[in-house]
Amino acid sequence: MVRMIRESFAVVEPRQEEVAKFFYGMLFSLAPATREMFPVNMEVQRSRLLRALVHVVQMVDRPDDLIPFLRQLGRDHRKFGVVSAHYESVGTALLAAVKKYAGPVWTPQVEMAWAEAYTIMARSMQEAAHADEGPAYWRATVIDHQRVSWDLAVVRLQPDHPVDYRAGQYVSVETPQRARLWRYYSPANAPREDGIIEFHIRSVEGGWVSRSIVGHTQRGDVWRIGPPMGRLGVDRRRGNDILMVAGGTGVAPMHAIIDELAQWGENPRVHLFMGGRTRDDLYDLENLQRVAATNPWLTVVPVLESAHGLRGVEQGTLADVVTRYGTWEDRDVLVCGSPSMIRATVSRMLVAGTPLDRIKYDPFTLD
Repeated sequence: MVRMIRESFAVVEPRQEEVAKFFYGMLFSLAPATREMFPVNMEVQRSRLLRALVHVVQMVDRPDDLIPFLRQLGRDHRKFGVVSAHYESVGTALLAAVKKYAGPVWTPQVEMAWAEAYTIMARSMQEAAHADEGPAYWRATVIDHQRVSWDLAVVRLQPDHPVDYRAGQYVSVETPQRARLWRYYSPANAPREDGIIEFHIRSVEGGWVSRSIVGHTQRGDVWRIGPPMGRLGVDRRRGNDILMVAGGTGVAPMHAIIDELAQWGENPRVHLFMGGRTRDDLYDLENLQRVAATNPWLTVVPVLESAHGLRGVEQGTLADVVTRYGTWEDRDVLVCGSPSMIRATVSRMLVAGTPLDRIKYDPFTLD
């Protein structure tokens, strides 16, 4: 089943835009009410579907990783008002889209493999959604909006009720300026008693939501926050030393984890490489260096692609610098940043000898 799914998906992946358009056209034809769940502009939503599919295909032979991801996805979809009947329509549309573009690779055996895989996926998502007794989403009020630079803002929100997330996880958010355009962002702080959540948001090119948040968010705006997702995190009780690799605002979940660890006197060793193209990308460096100054278990290494004349800064890409330091085979590795940064870093680390099962990253990290 795994082989047939991967081989058939490899055929359709180069035509992913056409596959996604056909999928949504079919879905809205089968279940017209689902159109109201999505924004008018479907461009980003189509790319998100393909990222989810790629992630599932990559993990299809790793159920210990795949099932928790699917259960989180099922809980998250409650915010759209998804019900059991929608899953049948989604499955029909998905198989029809893959079949259309797979050509002669699509055989009855391949169709059965996809149908069985989707049944497992849908069952896991539905069971998690039905079992979740928490809210489908939280309402949260913006209490502070600081423009750190022309393209970066720090936003703090006060939820009506505490959001039950773990340091390192991400959540989906919807803002009043961009209704139905949900985006995934990682809290930059560990859960606090007062419930306040901090987000670091950079405006990306073509990013309808990120540009709106950076430029137009105001105090008093009410956001909606979806259920927590993701597998980044540190279990300090295991005692494993940690390597963190963060590009740009990918440092936010790492900061949240460090924020949580700093509440304890003894911790595993944590080595954080935080990088970017320009000095502005290291916007959180001073804050993390202050934490490191009083916590000997933490080492912070700034990395810039061009660091001429800057003292204490490594030069190169994160992939270059991290592998230059070694293979890190004895560390638990957490990676966060843009999809291209994650791909480059993970690929280089695997070539250098880092075991795949020691590396963790999440798929939804870009606007």
